[in-house]
Amino acid sequence: MGTKKRPYYRIVAIDSRRSVGGAILDNLGQYAPIEKPGRVVVNEEKVFKWLDEGVEISDTVSSLFTQIGLSQKYQARKAGQDISEMEVKTTITEKPKKRKSKKKTE
Repeated sequence: MGTKKRPYYRIVAIDSRRSVGGAILDNLGQYAPIEKPGRVVVNEEKVFKWLDEGVEISDTVSSLFTQIGLSQKYQARKAGQDISEMEVKTTITEKPKKRKSKKKTE
């Protein structure tokens, strides 16, 4: 989603047996990487419901969930620990891009 050079992503649950452009099952949140710092908003209850049903999350979404602390909260919930005081961040810090070093010419 979004416009040219202004990406905006939705985090959704989708049936892997359907086509790529198939209907989504549930909208779980949004990710806006263009904002500095990047903003991630998720509906925790929906995410936990789908994870309890055994969905497989993509590598990118897994990385986002780890960065905002949702993966840790889900693991603690699954282990039976108290998660009432655990907070999920809404922003992530972007990793610095690797820059090519310029060779000195003498």
